Amino acid sequence: VLPPPAAPAPPVPAGADLHVPGVGPFLTPAPDFYRVDTALVVPRVDAGTWRLTVHGDGVSRPLTLTLPELLARPLTEHDITLCCVSNEVGGPYVGNARWLGVRLADLLREAGVRPPSAGGPADQLVARSVDGMTIGTPVETVMDGRDALLAVGMNGAPLPFAHGFPVRMVVPGLYGYVSACKWLTELRLTSFAAYDAYWVRRSWAQQAPVKTQSRIDTPRAFAELAAGRVAVAGVAWAQHRGIARVEVRADGGPWHEARLGDSDGDDTWRQWVWPWEAAPGEHTLEVRATDGRGAVQPEERRGTLPDGATGWHSVTVSVHA
Repeated sequence: VLPPPAAPAPPVPAGADLHVPGVGPFLTPAPDFYRVDTALVVPRVDAGTWRLTVHGDGVSRPLTLTLPELLARPLTEHDITLCCVSNEVGGPYVGNARWLGVRLADLLREAGVRPPSAGGPADQLVARSVDGMTIGTPVETVMDGRDALLAVGMNGAPLPFAHGFPVRMVVPGLYGYVSACKWLTELRLTSFAAYDAYWVRRSWAQQAPVKTQSRIDTPRAFAELAAGRVAVAGVAWAQHRGIARVEVRADGGPWHEARLGDSDGDDTWRQWVWPWEAAPGEHTLEVRATDGRGAVQPEERRGTLPDGATGWHSVTVSVHA
């Protein structure tokens, strides 16, 4: 049983989930949450022998923590959408959950770490999994005030083995390959110049903030629809910037503003829906989002390498009288 949070998340706003058929729930159940990692066999970590070490450049007080020692610290609860850099435009590798954990910045400060902006010598935090996987995260980002967590809980329950039990990292606003180390066992402070983590050695970018994306979940591509009003709906995300607007258009025509679900904060996706009066024929629907800073999702379609895909998601459907 997990301790209660010292800083609980507020209830999810009643209007965050629009309950449109074909769009998943606002909070993704753990069994349905995407999993992308290098573990051929999910590690079954023994919580009784698990240890976390914090050491490296600029660490004046190295730490070694057991799980009970970590759980004895104040826990923060925060709703955060995660997505994988390998997610193509319109892809499935994105999910939203309520995470419970220790604020990473607090632990680093206890170890004597200062971000580069305060004169700290390390600009990269290298997280290592029990299976040797490494993920590099900007020190400045995890110490800038956002709720970067050493997560121990997911949607009110302990982390499932498949999602990193007993402890994983969760950093809102960064793709998973530069932030979301599962089965965490070591945090080492170093520099980006001195060390390339696992995916960086395989041609992915060292740093990768999440790009603004939107997705049409219903109707599905190549759906056969009856003429009349059709709910076009889906999700949009721009973690740590938030979603301000979603627009939809049919057949390259004018953009129409969709109705957004209530915001649960800038670190989660938002559901959206637009009522479309569908006439007989074949039609292409497109979606684009605007983030909380006013930047419109770019149209140019680019692949996932080296730092995440861009482009507007579209679906083609057939409408019959």
